[in-house]
Amino acid sequence: QVQLVESGGGLVQAGGSLRLSCAVSGSIFSINGMGWYRQAPGKQRELVATITSGGSTNYADSVKGRSTISRDNAKNTVYLQMNSLKPEDTAVYYCNANIRERWSARVYWGQGTQVTVSS
Repeated sequence: QVQLVESGGGLVQAGGSLRLSCAVSGSIFSINGMGWYRQAPGKQRELVATITSGGSTNYADSVKGRSTISRDNAKNTVYLQMNSLKPEDTAVYYCNANIRERWSARVYWGQGTQVTVSS
């Protein structure tokens, strides 16, 4: 059973920083792309950042220059460092991972972690 568990969310003042983590566990053959998405109340889920197995990254314009996605392949973990946080960054943040198991590959999602930025 593959699981993605996020941590690191919380309440922070505008201008502050947070580091989100997402650890993958279970019967895994390999992990391809990983990513972070967010969903604010009343809005659709949107991409924040992605990282390939080779380390290539992609960011939404709204977080570019303020956030850094990284991964530790030995720990099956992806991180999102967010700096200069703004109230509009408030959302539930979800990680996902494209995971190859023994006989198949599919995308798994974490349960989400709340990030609240106060003004």
